[in-house]
Amino acid sequence: MRVFRILFGTVSLTLLAILTIPCFIALFMAVVLIPGRGGVRAAHKVARVWSLVCLACTCVRLKVKGREKIDPNKTYVFVANHQSQLDIPVYARACRNTFRFLAKAELKKIPVIGYAVTRVYVTVDRSDKNDRSRSLQAMKSSLDENVSVFLCPEGTRNRDMNKQKLLPFKDGAFRLAIETQTPMAVLTVVDSGKRNSPKSQLELIPGTIHCVWNEPIETKGMTLDDLDGLKNKVYEIMMKNLESNK
Repeated sequence: MRVFRILFGTVSLTLLAILTIPCFIALFMAVVLIPGRGGVRAAHKVARVWSLVCLACTCVRLKVKGREKIDPNKTYVFVANHQSQLDIPVYARACRNTFRFLAKAELKKIPVIGYAVTRVYVTVDRSDKNDRSRSLQAMKSSLDENVSVFLCPEGTRNRDMNKQKLLPFKDGAFRLAIETQTPMAVLTVVDSGKRNSPKSQLELIPGTIHCVWNEPIETKGMTLDDLDGLKNKVYEIMMKNLESNK
């Protein structure tokens, strides 16, 4: 069975790599030719097309519950849990709003791709305190431009959901939402870990990924004294969704 999953994953990812080339060319042209927020919006549309291609190549269907709770014209601090490599296209397809990802700083080092990433997303080196501060300011600037931001408060992919369904949350997303008084929108990815094994990126299983949106949490009037309360509330929301949508 595992041999089949790896074989299927190898074929799927090879096809995806080929089809990614025209998507990346379109993404690069968007960030180079269209300045400012317009380039980000165009790039996000390209990313959503790529995400659709990605899910199609891996024979994954996406079911989104509660999408109507998120206003596509409003600015949010989006947060989601992180189970597998399939989550990136899942986030893009589940969310209609234009947003900037918080991406790993290592992506900047990739030729050509690194340039596009720095133009469209916010990068961070989590091991560098100064770079974390810089990324926080960059995300605040994005929200000032009415472009949402998307973060994974676990900080990394959860590679052992049998041990714990959610990793402990870091403070950054919640500090950002409170300091900018921006509503927080919570997306729970229920079962992407079942479609893409944490043991191997090549191990893919066709099927359906389910995810759930909850009502956005208003942060107006909150102070940093409310940070732990907000963080715990989001943690409880995600845990409830994971438990009730097994």
